[in-house]
Amino acid sequence: MPDRNAVLTVLSDLVDAWRRHDADAYGELFTEDATYVTFVGTRYQGRTEIVESHRTLFEKFLKGTRLADEVVDVRFLTPDTAVVTGRGDTYKGTPPKKLTKVQTYTLVRQDDRWRIAAFHNTKRKPVMEAISFRAAPALRPTERTA
Repeated sequence: MPDRNAVLTVLSDLVDAWRRHDADAYGELFTEDATYVTFVGTRYQGRTEIVESHRTLFEKFLKGTRLADEVVDVRFLTPDTAVVTGRGDTYKGTPPKKLTKVQTYTLVRQDDRWRIAAFHNTKRKPVMEAISFRAAPALRPTERTA
């Protein structure tokens, strides 16, 4: 399945650009008009904002970090649109055993190249999840994928 592999390569390239703290290479993986929502709720619009925000993050708050990423699911909505659900986290030193964020990527094929058109990052709250599942068991997903 070459399209799946091509989509996964984009995410691998994203992790590699993060490892090098290369904001330009990181941003190049996004469409020109991409949206990027951080786990704190900040929304960036467009490649330029994504690049500049990551340039600052790599120099300050995320200096020296690496990106851990695990793909949970890849679905093709059309031959040129893929949605990837995954888990991720930033770390220094040893990679974390549990990834604390759930991430959704929407990728599109443009000029025979896959790029990220939208990214959303959410911090998991396992205690709140457990409480809600205990109080209302019907809320529990049938399969634990995120």
